[in-house]
Amino acid sequence: MNRRTFIGSIAGGLLAAPLAARGQAKKVPLVGYLIERSGPTSFDEAFRRGLRELGYTEGRNIVIE
Repeated sequence: MNRRTFIGSIAGGLLAAPLAARGQAKKVPLVGYLIERSGPTSFDEAFRRGLRELGYTEGRNIVIE
């Protein structure tokens, strides 16, 4: 391998590394809670409303199970 090919390979790898890291998806927080009743409760709506007030959108930047 000649010198120019070697230096070009190293430079290409260094330039490509930040681009690869930028393309990774952000992790979306997963929130789970247990309640003793089946079906939706007043707590469910209050909890989701509180998260919306804090700037979270279900399915976009937070997942609730």
